[in-house]
Amino acid sequence: MSIETNAADIVTVSVLGQVANPSLSGLPAEPYRLDADGKAFLWPTFGGIVYNVSVGDSAFGWAGDCIHPSISIAHPDANKNRGLNVFACLGNEAMVVTGAAKGAKGVVTGKSGRFSDQVIVHFDMETRRKIAVDDQILVKSEGVGLSVPSCPDVAFKSLSPALFDALPKHMDGNVLKMGVVATVPPHMVGAGAGLTSEGGSLHIQSTDRAELAAHGLDQLRLGDVVAIEDTDSRYNHGYLRGAMSIGIVGQTDGPRAGYGPGMTVVMTAPAGQLGCFGAPGTNIADLLGLSA
Repeated sequence: MSIETNAADIVTVSVLGQVANPSLSGLPAEPYRLDADGKAFLWPTFGGIVYNVSVGDSAFGWAGDCIHPSISIAHPDANKNRGLNVFACLGNEAMVVTGAAKGAKGVVTGKSGRFSDQVIVHFDMETRRKIAVDDQILVKSEGVGLSVPSCPDVAFKSLSPALFDALPKHMDGNVLKMGVVATVPPHMVGAGAGLTSEGGSLHIQSTDRAELAAHGLDQLRLGDVVAIEDTDSRYNHGYLRGAMSIGIVGQTDGPRAGYGPGMTVVMTAPAGQLGCFGAPGTNIADLLGLSA
């Protein structure tokens, strides 16, 4: 369904990042992390070029901790990186501007990192093989300031007009209802609560696998569109009864308590102005035509 937006008024501006090397804290020097049962593990984590995980793949089952599919980018200057993370929006076009893959096009598919410090960009496998760490990626950022005049109480976050147009949706009276694969109950919202809603991710706690299955969350794929109940993400992420947010799964599960598939929130409303309906299979890999 076509719903009128203010897309014609939105400013489109460039932001730049470079392919981020995976990193480990210098202190403590031991690189191990602890899983939910207190056992030490050492698995790859977010960052870098991931050659075998893509949008559309399962969000579970990988021997990794919160893996970003495809490419993760950041800017080495902290202030400029904040600009990159805030202004890049899901569905934005990205282009490699240095290195062997110069000129190749990709698409922004998520935001994450330890402190909302990385942007996730999809490139096909052939391009990934040519890209190197520190190659520069230019993002044609468009989406900050997006609004729907008929739904003034719905706040849009990190969402390009093109992706909004592609998402399944309809109006039910004054309520904007979005098609989703599943709904995340508030007691399963984990890491990211209390942090910024202008970037980064909000995690689905996944230690209780039976509870995941009970809510149809155990089959989630990277790129799936989900609803998050009683979650207000207008100004940081927090619990608010009656609120709803819509998120897109951007990174994989992990073994730590409080973590699970990470979602980039793309819209939110505080008191029933945003709703959802079941739309099995709704995934941005299909909506945006992302090729492996």
